[in-house]
Amino acid sequence: MITKELIDRINTLAQKQKQTGLSDPEKQEQAALRRQYLDEIKAQVRSQIDAAVAPAKHGGHCSCGCHGEHRH
Repeated sequence: MITKELIDRINTLAQKQKQTGLSDPEKQEQAALRRQYLDEIKAQVRSQIDAAVAPAKHGGHCSCGCHGEHRH
């Protein structure tokens, strides 16, 4: 799960990288945290796409004028 602590740590490492550079363990931590963040975002997007529902088609005698495809 994406937490405030995760984002704060990613940002802290990014700032340190710009200012003084990162040690090898910090670089590994940064890469792992970024991968975790991206994986969580991807999972959220997949979940939203899976939950999306296409509008249902009407029967042949729809009075709204869509001719069987709901377009309004």
